[in-house]
Amino acid sequence: MQSIDAITLREKINNKEDFLLIDVREPHEHAIFNIGGILIPMNNIFQNLDIIPKDKTVIFYCQKGIRSGLVIQRLQQKHSYNNLLNLSGGMDQWLKILKTT
Repeated sequence: MQSIDAITLREKINNKEDFLLIDVREPHEHAIFNIGGILIPMNNIFQNLDIIPKDKTVIFYCQKGIRSGLVIQRLQQKHSYNNLLNLSGGMDQWLKILKTT
């Protein structure tokens, strides 16, 4: 599985690069803090495959990177996606990076 670190993702966001960002956490987690993108809770991913393109980079995130990693594994195995990245360390790492930079 390919991943992206928080600093690189922040650069992509700041440079307005073309990618899709998906938060797989629950709505209450997303409401507390998020970095944008589409909210599709982990349990709803397979009902929303039409939203997830195969022709551009899609970056998934969650709180620690575990749920988003599982989502990516399942999408790659069952639906042949090869354009997915996981935010390493999730929101925990994102917040840690923001505090130090």
